[in-house]
Amino acid sequence: MNKVRYYSETYSFLLPSLIVTLVFAVYPIIWAMRYMVYDYPGYGNEVFTGFGNFTKLLQDKLYWQSVANTFIYTFGKLIVTIPVALILAVILNQKIKGRQFLRAVFFMPTVISTAVISIVFFLIFNSYNGILNQFLVRTGIIQGNIDWLGTDYAMLTLIIVAIWGAVGNYMLLFIAGLQSIPQDVYESASIDGANAAQKLWFITIPMLGPVLQMIIMLAILISLKGYESIMLITEGGPAGRTEVMYLYVYKLFFPVSTGSAVNQQIGYGSAVGFTSALIVGIVTLIYFHISRRLNHS
Repeated sequence: MNKVRYYSETYSFLLPSLIVTLVFAVYPIIWAMRYMVYDYPGYGNEVFTGFGNFTKLLQDKLYWQSVANTFIYTFGKLIVTIPVALILAVILNQKIKGRQFLRAVFFMPTVISTAVISIVFFLIFNSYNGILNQFLVRTGIIQGNIDWLGTDYAMLTLIIVAIWGAVGNYMLLFIAGLQSIPQDVYESASIDGANAAQKLWFITIPMLGPVLQMIIMLAILISLKGYESIMLITEGGPAGRTEVMYLYVYKLFFPVSTGSAVNQQIGYGSAVGFTSALIVGIVTLIYFHISRRLNHS
């Protein structure tokens, strides 16, 4: 009787979350997967096409350009964000004056709305009357305005925005990992004559292994699926140079809200979304495989 009561109480607590998950997560996925084999513009009749959407996808140069842009964006963000976050964590884990204030300052971008961040950086990097160009021209560093959101620099600009917004979050996770490392290990290393760089390379990084793997995994997933700031700053332009996978999917489902010239394509968008999720899943599995091999080596 007690066991029945235990299970009834347990499932009664889980039931609201289960219902929300089924209604707002599982059902939309099943709904979208159904339309992968249909030509459906969002209204009117749906036309069964079989694998027609996937055939179209294989020939869609803009989508495969968005896949390449996604990996460039992800790599550019991670190659800077992770080392900088680790260095800041090591510094701010020391007993220095004002460290709590500095931690709050670096973490602040994480709690600010993506829309607000995007608007601020658009005003900074605006090619004609942006704050950055005005500063560089007035100080004589450059003679004319740089087109930060143009063909040559747009992706670099977006990576800078992404780094600024992500460093504080990963820094905090690194600090949590650092505080779990026994201080006796560092004291023993100091007695043996190890300097700060040697402690970082031979003690801190190896002992942060599990935390580092988790942070890299989070960073990869967030970067591969991210598109909000890109949509607000460049809308994937110019000429598709900053188009990323999930922004392309969003435009297929909601073209009016982005000012896209593409018509709403629910069926094709479902196929593109499924393919994008598959790519993210493959990258995740590859990372898990590499991490497991490194752990056993």
